[in-house]
Amino acid sequence: MADGENGPEGLKYRRVLLKLSGEQLAGEQGFGIDGVVVDRITDEIKQVHEMGVHLGLVIGGGNIVRGTTASAQGMDRVSADYMGMLATVINALALQDLLERKGVETRVLTAIRMEQLAEPYIRRRAIRHLEKGRVVLFAGGTGNPYFSTDTAAVLRGIEMEADVIIKATKVDGVYSADPAKDAGAVFIPEITFMEVITRGLGVMDTAAISLCRENDIPIIVLSTDAPRSVAKAIRGERIGTLVHN
Repeated sequence: MADGENGPEGLKYRRVLLKLSGEQLAGEQGFGIDGVVVDRITDEIKQVHEMGVHLGLVIGGGNIVRGTTASAQGMDRVSADYMGMLATVINALALQDLLERKGVETRVLTAIRMEQLAEPYIRRRAIRHLEKGRVVLFAGGTGNPYFSTDTAAVLRGIEMEADVIIKATKVDGVYSADPAKDAGAVFIPEITFMEVITRGLGVMDTAAISLCRENDIPIIVLSTDAPRSVAKAIRGERIGTLVHN
């Protein structure tokens, strides 16, 4: 592929960690995996991959089981979190299947060893896959309870030396309050990590934000409902909310 508008020379960010929530995969049905939604998301991923981006993905598991919710309902927190990690593996395998049917070479790497399904996470191997042009799906969270998939996404982003972390949500950026609950919520196009922490804005959990701040990795929060939103952000277009030092 020649460099240009759709090649490496047209990119602001060359290596990207994309964080997807499990709830996005459920679509309007609210649970499980919605084939129409996954088809649209994988089309976007394929488009980004064809731009020449080194792309890693971390997917949540909230469409199947959320550890914190199960814990709040009385389940042992550690067991609940491990169930949530396994849910992320299911989601990663679903995305892998559809991406490869669309001609995108992928690898699923898990923080919890399960060689019959995927490769164990090894940092050097992950980077090598990226350099070979494969989309790498990081599953199983950090492999430890009490850590969110947001924190796992930032950790993998740091390890793979990502230029940016893109958090794709159902909302088109960061607001002063939850726009679904507060009609007066104001959109924030740009904000610092410290402001996010001091104002208690729900961009990512505090551990994830602190890791980004310490390692100077910007976050872009956007919605995948907008066509080509991830591709536009990677090219440097102003879309969603930029969070930085």
